[in-house]
Amino acid sequence: MHTGGFAKWTRRFEDERERRRALGDPDWGQSATLHPAVWASIQRFQVGEDGDGANLVRKADQADDADYGQAVRLFIAEEQNHARLLARLLAAGGMPTLTGHWSEAVFVRLRRLMGLRMELLVLMIAEVVALRYYRALRDGTDDSLTAGVAGRILSDEQRHVPFHCERLHVSLAELPRAMRRPVMALWRLLLLAVSLVVAADHGPALRQLDIGRLRFVVDVMTSSRAVVSAVLVPRPDAWTSAG
Repeated sequence: MHTGGFAKWTRRFEDERERRRALGDPDWGQSATLHPAVWASIQRFQVGEDGDGANLVRKADQADDADYGQAVRLFIAEEQNHARLLARLLAAGGMPTLTGHWSEAVFVRLRRLMGLRMELLVLMIAEVVALRYYRALRDGTDDSLTAGVAGRILSDEQRHVPFHCERLHVSLAELPRAMRRPVMALWRLLLLAVSLVVAADHGPALRQLDIGRLRFVVDVMTSSRAVVSAVLVPRPDAWTSAG
C-alpha cells in the first residue's frame, strides 16, 4: 500500500535534527534539585522513552512508502534523544535510570499485538499522555535545567502527534466508514483508562508539579478530542497542543 505525502515529514524531522545540532545540549554542569516523587516519576518516563523502535520500523517499512519509513526512523531517533536527555537530567540530580518498569512492558506488548494501525493507536495514547506530563514538568518546577529539558521534549511531542494523526487517518480510511468513529471512541476509552493509571501511579509527583490527579486526567481527555478530529478528517496539521 502506498501512503504518500510523508516527504514533508521527513524534511521536518531533518530540519529539527539540524536545529538541535546547532542549539547543542543543555548546560549539564547545572545541578538539578527536585522532590523525590518527581525524580521517581522522571525515572519511569525515561524508561518509556527508551527503546530501539525496531518493531515500529518493520511495520512502517511494510506500508511500502519510503518517505514514511524514513520519517518513522527520524521519529524514533527523537524519542531516543528524549531518553538520553532524561538520563542526563537524572544524572545531574544524582539519580540512576531504571532498567525497566511494568507500565512500559504492558505498552510494548499491546503495540506488538497486531499491525501498524494498532501499533500507532497504542503509541498515540502514550504520546497524548506525555504531552500533558511534560507540560506539567516544564511549568510546575522552578528548577531551570528540568524545565529546559521538559520544554525541549514537549516541543518534539507537539510535532509527533500530528505526524501520527496523519498516518492514522490513512489507516482508518481503509476501514468501512461506519467503523471509524467507533474505533476512535474505543481509543478514547483506552486513553481514559491509561490516564487514570498514570494519574494514580504518578500522583505524588503531579501534586508537586501543581496539578492534581483529576485535573491531569481531564486535561488529557480534553486534548484527545482534537486528536480524534485530526485522525477522522484529512486536516491533521490543524491540530495544536495547548502547550
